[in-house]
Amino acid sequence: MGYAVLAFDGEDEAAPARRMAARDRHMEVLTRWAGDGRLAFGAPLLAEDGRAMGSLMILAVPDEAGLRDYLAEEPFNQSGVWARHEVFPFRIAPLPYRRLPQPGAPLAPRRTHTVILARDGRDAEAPARRQAVRERHIARVRPMAEDSTLAIGGAILDADGGMTGSIAVVACDSDAAARAWMAEDPYVTGGVWQETVLHGTRFAPLPWQALPGGV
Repeated sequence: MGYAVLAFDGEDEAAPARRMAARDRHMEVLTRWAGDGRLAFGAPLLAEDGRAMGSLMILAVPDEAGLRDYLAEEPFNQSGVWARHEVFPFRIAPLPYRRLPQPGAPLAPRRTHTVILARDGRDAEAPARRQAVRERHIARVRPMAEDSTLAIGGAILDADGGMTGSIAVVACDSDAAARAWMAEDPYVTGGVWQETVLHGTRFAPLPWQALPGGV
């Protein structure tokens, strides 16, 4: 198990300047944590105009101590770039992911991917709905991990380890394309995902380690 940190910048006029002032230190922390495998994935959340408005960080740490260590080191958290953040216990689905962009790869000038944050229903039948279509969902996304359509995906967990939602990062450069991708997924057609939020993103080339099941 690990943790997903979904963070949002302030909305005041000085917010972009605060981000830029802390960005180099932020990248230093990400480089170190990605290099030793404690940060499995990290990317900005982009507004429609391409402006960074937050971050998604997926930590490969075994317990809350690792989460606290990250938040204590993260300049965006410590210097007030992030006005708020949510933390989800998270398990990366073991799939044949391709390696994320490594140092030296070009930084994309604009949005290339979409972060999908999906919540399951809260009714008593929700776990059964997920279980009923889970194998079909995994069968669908496995080849997408192999061809880089799915950069990373996994389950949001509750305190008991039960699956209550999903995070997926897919190679869709618009909300419309991401919704079309979602429309055919068994978690949508089977009524598992009841609430979804989309955010544009792009990847920074860092010394990312292979994801579970990846190459």
